[in-house]
Amino acid sequence: MVVSVPANVVCRAIEERDLPGVLDCLMRGFPERSRDFWTQGLARLGGRPPIGDYPRYGHLLEAEGRVVGVLLQIVTQRATPAGPMVRANMSSWCVDPEYRSYAHPLHARAISRREAVYLTVTAAPHTVPTLKAFGYRASSEGQTIYAPLLSRADRRARVVDYAPETPEAKRLASEDARLLADHAALGCIALIGFVDDEARPLIFQRRRILRALIPCAHLVYCRDGDDLARFSRAYGRRLAREGRFFVVADALGPIDGLAGRYFPGREPRYFKGPLVPSPFDLADTELVIFGR
Repeated sequence: MVVSVPANVVCRAIEERDLPGVLDCLMRGFPERSRDFWTQGLARLGGRPPIGDYPRYGHLLEAEGRVVGVLLQIVTQRATPAGPMVRANMSSWCVDPEYRSYAHPLHARAISRREAVYLTVTAAPHTVPTLKAFGYRASSEGQTIYAPLLSRADRRARVVDYAPETPEAKRLASEDARLLADHAALGCIALIGFVDDEARPLIFQRRRILRALIPCAHLVYCRDGDDLARFSRAYGRRLAREGRFFVVADALGPIDGLAGRYFPGREPRYFKGPLVPSPFDLADTELVIFGR
């Protein structure tokens, strides 16, 4: 479906033929990013399996045959107790200055599917009032920074690095195996946790905090806060082998069992839709697809 707005400006889904213009628009909107950064990110979006009739890349504004606005979307599907959930990470929203009045119609077109959950993980502070006006709520309101080796953990817990075709990997549920394989390919630390022979996925991204002085790991995915604490010493030993003694985890408040501190207001995430996404699920978002 194509949605038209005044002054010969058209809002529609991005197609393959649009990518050169999309790339140029992103370069204008985010000049601090390199062309290689966006080229790689768009290639990764193009290589992802489609989810129904959702757009592969997102939406654009077009004026007189030229791309003047872009809102990328990373669409994925999750199994939940309420059934399958389609989630679209809204990313890299930019509109050329002379067309800024059409930024809201672009966003409105991109969030038009009522059954989907829309997630934004890098909202600039000045955009938060606009997001709330569109009905977005916080899925996480801050972050916990903690030392996993000092946290309360299950003594029976152990972790192994994910590797396909191993006996440990074959004990994973199919969706968990897909998550671990995809994110290991993106350079994340993909682990399988075991307690009582049940296999649980754990994914971390390497990063640095405090002006890039301290190496740490950022939690990308685990099923719940209980897993984060239960396996803490096991994955803490694995991370320590890389010199990473701290972990950053998105959260709605302090997480029981973790030896650290909760920082309210640090990197909040926002969502809109019928289901509340887990604060412990940043998998398949721009943070790992595009990188930091």
